[in-house]
Amino acid sequence: MSERTRIHLIGNAHLDPVWLWQWQEGYAEIKATFRSALDRMKEFPDFIFTCAGAAYYEWVEENAPEMFEEIRERVKEGRWVIVGGWWIQPDCNLPSGESFARHSLYSQRYFMEKFGVTANVGYNVDSFGHHGMLPQILKKSGMDYYVFMRPGQHEKEMDSDLFWWQSADGSRVMTFRIPFSYGNWWKTGDAVVEKTRAVAALADEHGLGYMNFYGVGNHGGGPTIANLHSVHQLQEELGADRIVLSSPNQYFAEMSELYSDSIPVHRDDLQHHASGCYSTHSESKADNRRAEHRLLTSEKFSSLAHHLLSLPYPDQKLQQGWKNVMFNHFHDIMGGCSIKEAYRDAREAYGESLQIAAVTLNAAVQKISWSIDTMKEGITPLSKDKDWVLWEQDDKGIPLVVFNPHSWDIKAPVQVNKNVAGVTDDKGTPILTQRVRGSRTNGSDDKYDTLFMGDIPALGYRVYWLYRDKQQEAEASNLVLHTEDNVLENDYIRLELESHTGYIKKLTDKRSGLDVLSGSGAVPVVIDEHDSDTWSHGIFQFRNEIAKFADAEIRLMERGPLRARLRVTSRYNRSVLRQDFILYHDRPEIEVQVKLDWREEHKMLKLSFPVNVEQPKATYEIPYGHIERPVNGEEEPGQQWIDVTGLAAGTSKLYGLSVVNDSKYSSDVLDNDLRMTVVRSPIFADHFGVRDEWCEFMDQGVQEFKYGLVPHVGGWQDAQVVKKANELNVPLVSIVETYHEGTLPQSFAGIHVSSDQLIVTAFKKAEDGEGYILRCYETSGQEATTSIEIPMLGRKWDVVFGACEIKTFRIPLSANEEVVENNLIEY
Repeated sequence: MSERTRIHLIGNAHLDPVWLWQWQEGYAEIKATFRSALDRMKEFPDFIFTCAGAAYYEWVEENAPEMFEEIRERVKEGRWVIVGGWWIQPDCNLPSGESFARHSLYSQRYFMEKFGVTANVGYNVDSFGHHGMLPQILKKSGMDYYVFMRPGQHEKEMDSDLFWWQSADGSRVMTFRIPFSYGNWWKTGDAVVEKTRAVAALADEHGLGYMNFYGVGNHGGGPTIANLHSVHQLQEELGADRIVLSSPNQYFAEMSELYSDSIPVHRDDLQHHASGCYSTHSESKADNRRAEHRLLTSEKFSSLAHHLLSLPYPDQKLQQGWKNVMFNHFHDIMGGCSIKEAYRDAREAYGESLQIAAVTLNAAVQKISWSIDTMKEGITPLSKDKDWVLWEQDDKGIPLVVFNPHSWDIKAPVQVNKNVAGVTDDKGTPILTQRVRGSRTNGSDDKYDTLFMGDIPALGYRVYWLYRDKQQEAEASNLVLHTEDNVLENDYIRLELESHTGYIKKLTDKRSGLDVLSGSGAVPVVIDEHDSDTWSHGIFQFRNEIAKFADAEIRLMERGPLRARLRVTSRYNRSVLRQDFILYHDRPEIEVQVKLDWREEHKMLKLSFPVNVEQPKATYEIPYGHIERPVNGEEEPGQQWIDVTGLAAGTSKLYGLSVVNDSKYSSDVLDNDLRMTVVRSPIFADHFGVRDEWCEFMDQGVQEFKYGLVPHVGGWQDAQVVKKANELNVPLVSIVETYHEGTLPQSFAGIHVSSDQLIVTAFKKAEDGEGYILRCYETSGQEATTSIEIPMLGRKWDVVFGACEIKTFRIPLSANEEVVENNLIEY
């Protein structure tokens, strides 16, 4: 037998900590599985066990420390092999790019601290698809290899199960697709024996070495005594040189030596499996998006407060917040295919993370705002109380500190929880305002808020002054904002709604004279899904239309110099959809705030936007990147935006429409018709079981979310869509302050990045306490040269980014030490 077709038998246990059970049961099963693996090692000296998931090891460490010490010894011996390098086996489409970085950061450092090793094999054998930037993330996390199983050959045909997987930046990892299964799933005979023979036949057919995974999985269990006897039987039958007890590490080392130059290169993502999981359980997906962004915002301002004002950096609290989020990334949680009880647990975990982020963020911004010099001539420092006594000092104004968590200067709406007469900036320049309805109902005037457009420096703040009675004569805008019963229009764009349906009748880009849509837009399309399970196994398109929301009522809710709002309320069966179309006077985009009361079963809701272009191309945001996909109507996972660009109908002009969102992860494009998936309502964890009166359906009731329409001449890069999507997702933070002396100025910029192609996603204390970490990525798919400046650290450096490249910089505390590039685990 040739060593080139050797079969590496991988003893493992696929451990779902949550699925058809809750995490407490998974916790117990992980301990039982680890105990079983250790016992097999005593009984079979040649047995090797492979296991991923830092969370599992942490559970064992805290609850069974004596067993943890046994594992440490087996790791040293080389018979217990740590793979994966991540907190759990997450969904590999829906977490953000920075979330994948945190999986690597916290897990690889944990493995190094506890076991003296890091994983060099990425390992996600049951995840429902894998986004195209993973090779770069893996490489920059110390992992040169990757193992997966889904999509299988029946879902994505590939010439070889062993290949180089390359991301858009050029990073490559050697990747293996598991044939058949990751465990003892075989319909006839001895599972290990029969599956190994089938794998050996594949190895002979392709002339490659293969891995064959064995062991009881899903609910844990691992390799059994009978499994290992079967392995020894196979070794006697086929030869111990052909059938070896092994690990993924050993397999890839052998394959790298034998096939490094001869295997094919794959330059796409790995889809599709369980396409319905991109849109199931809206609540957990929305909580995930909010928690990811809030933790990052808290880190940024905690870093500023720590450096400027010596506020202790809350590293342990923030790490706990990330651990909760990472655990909820587990593919059966994030994928929305677990039991109902699992989502009560997920809600609690996200709640803790959101609260941690809120508390630490508040401490940071209040420490900063309290240290700003807000004194004015003729006033006396006073403490703020419930009666706003500060108003009484001749209406000198109340300081409002507005913080910008983004790495670029931002002009964005600020809504203040007070009805005031005027607003000025930190230089005393009057600012145009608008009275808008707040959430209060106590009194004729108290129920109104004040809206103005803030202009805030990057990763910084600016003080604005609120006046109770003094009118501030702001310069009138030279931009026109026109409203009618069903029309919103400014100097850039005109939106007309159809009165009886509420659909967009016409959307005109006045800058180019082009119609953005070729037909009705924002059309709520109802899709029948009675023939689908929770995962939508075997279904790649959702186009079985049965109805549309209609019977619309349109009301003008806001009209003023800054923005106008039309509310469209439409209905289908017992479900009600409310869309507030909002147009600002100074921008060519439309914001839509949605409230949906969904009461349907076995149905899906999509919003349709037929973009008025020919030769359309669809681009989706993926974690730390973007990807172009066919316009064939297949359901696709995405992050905060999707774009359709082509030639404007009847012209040679490049034109397009981007749809940005704050909590949705699924969409499709068929020709020029872009459809964002809003909600699905399958039964919880339904794999075509008995559908009876005990079944409960997902996403029943009220949910709220936002999306935005960004028409653009040229490509999506020209419209700065990545930044606009982040602005929709990450709001400004504001604090009403008092009069006091302080060491900080009334305006502060924390960072300057010269290239519009780059976005800073993370600014935090280094894990080892030695300086700060700044992480950026290139967003447009083109090389970029930039200078990065952090004034408070006295640092400025120039750097070149490759297309779609992620870079992590360590900024030492001493100015005598150079800024250096680290990997994602800060090594």
